[in-house]
Amino acid sequence: MAKYTDDEIRAMPKITIKIAADYLGISSNILTLGMRNNVLPIGFAVKNDDTYRESWTYSIIPERLIAYNHGKINEVQVQNIEKSLSTIINQFEEMKRDLVFLLRESEE
Repeated sequence: MAKYTDDEIRAMPKITIKIAADYLGISSNILTLGMRNNVLPIGFAVKNDDTYRESWTYSIIPERLIAYNHGKINEVQVQNIEKSLSTIINQFEEMKRDLVFLLRESEE
């Protein structure tokens, strides 16, 4: 297995399941199962609903991966981060709706 440094992880444009698993010293299967079941807080696992088969998409966040590897992240911290991000996203969506409304009014 390849072992990556923190700086190498930070410099990568995309972290694959294989890279993250190698970095943590676990198998790819364990990593994907951990992400799917929300017990490995290094990113997001999204189930893609397809009529023919089940598939998943994974997004691994470099700083979460590094923090988890060094034992500096826990589920409470992740939940607080996600809650804050959700609030920010909701605020942007509201601003977008307001802007669209104002643009429509100015066209009329």
